Amino acid sequence: MDESNILEVKDLLTTFRTERGLMKAVDGVSFQVKKGEILGVVGESGCGKSVTSQSIMRLYDEKRTARYSGEILLNGDNLLKKTEKEMREIRGRDVAMVFQDALSSLNPGIKIGEQIMEPLRIHQHMKKKEARERALEMLRLVGIPAPEDRLEQYPHELSGGMRQRVMIAIALACQPKLLIADEPTTALDVTIQAQIMDLIVELNQSLSMGVILITHDLAVVAETCSRVVVMYLGQIVEEADVNDLFDNPMHPYTNGLIQSIPKLNGNRKEHLYTIEGMVPLLNQIPKGCRFAPRCPYATELCRNKMPELEMISDTQKVRCFYAAERGEMSV
Repeated sequence: MDESNILEVKDLLTTFRTERGLMKAVDGVSFQVKKGEILGVVGESGCGKSVTSQSIMRLYDEKRTARYSGEILLNGDNLLKKTEKEMREIRGRDVAMVFQDALSSLNPGIKIGEQIMEPLRIHQHMKKKEARERALEMLRLVGIPAPEDRLEQYPHELSGGMRQRVMIAIALACQPKLLIADEPTTALDVTIQAQIMDLIVELNQSLSMGVILITHDLAVVAETCSRVVVMYLGQIVEEADVNDLFDNPMHPYTNGLIQSIPKLNGNRKEHLYTIEGMVPLLNQIPKGCRFAPRCPYATELCRNKMPELEMISDTQKVRCFYAAERGEMSV
């Protein structure tokens, strides 16, 4: 494993047992996150972004519904070989997560201070007074005014932006090596969204931690990420440095996502670009390329054979038979 990598995911497969049989939600996903890097993971709903992130944390019920295979190397240590007891030690201490909905993620019956102090007392064995001081420090770090008052409040007493800042404070309390932010600005207004993203970038730089940013918002990705992984129906279809991805998207799906971004100088009378069709259900995965039924360039080869994810340059991988032939796609 490259020593600059905090996380290295190799051929990750996440399968769920359902009434309809086994469903592969994540199928052969591989990527790395370096120290101090923000990796963006994008794609439509149902493409496997959140399942991938929660698989890294091993949050699914492995006794009843979920099964993992492959490797998830955190500083070279394979998390898939850890016991549940060992994983409980790792969660919060080494890897932390900020979920989409802070209100449902925070415990409504426990004060904010206690929720920040809990991981500190569990993982760092702090006494209550020391944990309280660290909790105050974390609230100040994430820009919450009057932190002494906030410690004594319950989640419902805070605004949406404040609750999301509290979630980030909890996630960063033990100074993890890796932060997974799953749609951290969902349901927040534009001003608060910008503040939360600025905070994540600032903390990423000051703490030199790796960040996985899962989002639908390609504009946020363009501003904050250094590399991007594009997922479709449980697979990576393209991976590239952020500038290469936006300047030269090589997969038709990536191109469609970028074309779908509203343009400030566009013709308001024209309809916004949309990708035809919808992401299929996991029990309706196409035979060949998974994007073929929606792809304007698909051929019989695409519909019958799965393309591999291949390097086409030093900074770009793509899962498409015809990427090299088409060259640059105009956006």
